Amino acid sequence: MEINNIRIHDIPEEERPRERLIRNGPESLSNAELLGIILRTGSKEENVVSLSNRILSKYSIKQLSLTNVSRLMQENGVGKAKAAQIAAVFELARRLETFVEEPKRKICSPKDVYTLMYPKMREQKKEKFITLCLDTKNQILKEEVVSIGSLNASIVHPREVFKSALMESSASVIMVHNHPSGDPSPSREDIMVTKKIVEGGKLLGIDVLDHIIIGDGRYVSLKDEGFVR
Repeated sequence: MEINNIRIHDIPEEERPRERLIRNGPESLSNAELLGIILRTGSKEENVVSLSNRILSKYSIKQLSLTNVSRLMQENGVGKAKAAQIAAVFELARRLETFVEEPKRKICSPKDVYTLMYPKMREQKKEKFITLCLDTKNQILKEEVVSIGSLNASIVHPREVFKSALMESSASVIMVHNHPSGDPSPSREDIMVTKKIVEGGKLLGIDVLDHIIIGDGRYVSLKDEGFVR
């Protein structure tokens, strides 16, 4: 639909650029429509796509990406906020070109978990239960806080433990929680929760590799204790 000479609000909602982007993807929009979404609203005299077309008639995409905020603000209808939005989008695009993902942390032993998590958990005054979601190489995909407070089966439910694991397509998980008392010895409740989650993992096809309890300068692996099989 040709929308260069009419206002956005005169277009049926389902045909507006933002709605078409959501429905069909950004590749379905013209440069002017994409820029219009960034600018969001036009001046009183013209709609946002007309404003975008006018800008793009003076600048190529490359030129626009290199134009500073002060120069953009000289364009009629482009204030400080719109100029900053344009500059920010192109700066993100430049950073994406040179982006290198940091290596994922690999877990090879219970001690690796302790080394990673102890600095984060040693000062905690309440029990904090965390799930580490891992890929097939035992690299951490995500660290998720499942619950804060006294550990029991009603709070730490398998659906909460595995929610992030499923979203991340994890191959396995490791559970971690702290004992504020400083003594990492597993309680009866710790053991019951562990067994329940291990069984849940078997049903979902996600391996539970271990449950590490962190105390004051020490830890216990429930796998080493024979409770994770």
